[in-house]
Formats: sequence, structure tokens, C-alpha cells
Amino acid sequence: MSREASIIAALRGLADTPAARGLADDAAVIEIGGEALVLTHDAMVEGVHWLPGQDLADVAWKLVAANLSDLAAKGAEPIGVLLGFMLGAEDERFVTGLGEVLHEYLVPLLGGDTVAGGPPRTFGLTAVGRATHRPVPDRRGARAGDTLWLTGPVGAAMLGFEALRDGTAADSAAFRRPRPLLSEGRALAPLVSAMMDVSDGLLLDARRLADASGVTLAIDTAAVPISAPGDRRAEALRWGDDYQLLFTLPVHWKPPIPAHQIGEARPFAGSSLLINGTAPAPDDSLGYQH
Repeated sequence: MSREASIIAALRGLADTPAARGLADDAAVIEIGGEALVLTHDAMVEGVHWLPGQDLADVAWKLVAANLSDLAAKGAEPIGVLLGFMLGAEDERFVTGLGEVLHEYLVPLLGGDTVAGGPPRTFGLTAVGRATHRPVPDRRGARAGDTLWLTGPVGAAMLGFEALRDGTAADSAAFRRPRPLLSEGRALAPLVSAMMDVSDGLLLDARRLADASGVTLAIDTAAVPISAPGDRRAEALRWGDDYQLLFTLPVHWKPPIPAHQIGEARPFAGSSLLINGTAPAPDDSLGYQH
């Protein structure tokens, strides 16, 4: 078990309210007065989530987008965000990028906190949304017989990171400024049996969905659309940061948006994931883990 998985397992003992969903979902869901509030929090660390010297306007955009992607996976409509900001160089560029992404998605800044510290610098953001469908989609709802779908290709963020790191002229926008699929999430919410966003790698996140649902997800990698060259398919399946939506539907149902069927859910059979019919090796991390 990774250090990240170990601490999450320990924290589950403290998260004993139904709103926490057993810390096995993208966000918490709080039922209040006939509404369901959806809350999520992500943090980003210099040198881990962005390159040292990267434009902080892009960092601000990605911080907000990653949180909004979690709301998208719940079919939620954003209400606002709270920012945890560490002071440092180029603060004005961060504020510029923050304004751009909040304007793009019509999301208000509600408050937050500023601190001094680092290096490295760390930023955190909490996003609050309103569920547009009840029950709110969950990672725990996939059932044997369901089909497994992905909204779009993976691998673009990997190529964008490499372009930015290497200073080439290739397009790096997918890594710098991902776009959360909010409208797609709202369209899918009434239909899916389970849904999550793909942030740490398709294979790793598929295993998380399977573990939460108690099923085996069988993935046909040839059916997965990728934005990378064919000889880099294995990397693209594990790299992450593409923020596509991964979801299951009852058999014979079709999604109301463009999406790709990449596999199916089966009764649990010893491994929560099958890749082209084979369980992954125990030492295969499948994606990004801290």
C-alpha cells in the first residue's frame, strides 16, 4: 500500500458521516433543506503539480479547473470557491489567471486565507457546488453487467507537460489549462450508475471506481482514445491530468454526449481491474500516486 493510500485509510476512521461517502468519492455531499451541496478540495505543490518557473496564471487556472472537474463528476453546478494562497513571487500573475478561469466558468470567489511559507509553494482551493440531480452520482454504484465509458482521449496532458518542460513549440494547453467537463457531467448525472473524473491516470482511477463499487472493471485498451503516439499508449493510460469523465451505464443504455465505450463491469473475481483480460502486476502503480 502506498503512503497516500495508507493515510487515506487511516482518515476513513474519522470520516464517519454519510456526507463523506467513506472518502471513496470525488467530493462530499451534504443534504440541506431539500438541496444537496457538493464540496471538494484540491491542493497543488510547486515541483509536483507545476514546473518551477511556470506562469502562475496557468497554475491558478489549473487549480480551479481540477476542483471544478470534481464537481463535474457529481453533475454539480458551481456555487463558488475558497482559496488558500501562499504569498511569493509573481502573485499578480496568479490573480490574473484566477480571474480568467473564474470568469470563464462564471464562478465567484467567496473567500479563503493567505499565508507565507515555502519554498516550495503550495496552493489549495475548496469548490462548492449544487447537485443538479438526485441521487448525486457516486463511485460506488457500478454493477456487474454495466458498460464502462470515457468522455474523451487521454495523453494530451502528458504531451503538454513534455512540451512545456522541454521548451518546444508543441501545444501545452492541455497540461497548463485543462477544461472541466461541467455540462457533460450534468447531462450524464441522471443516467450513470457510477462516475468520477480521471486525474491520476485512467487505469488507476478505474481501479478506484471498481474498488468503491466492489466489481471488476475489464478494460480493452485498444478502445481507449488517446492523444499520444501509438507506441506511448501504455504511458497515456497511466499519466493523468486529462480530466475526462469515467462512468458506467446499465447495459444497452447510451450516453447523451459523445463518449467511448472502453470496457465493462463484471462480478468481482480476485482483481478489481483487468487490462485486456489480465490482472495488472502487483508492482504496477497504474498511475500517479504521491
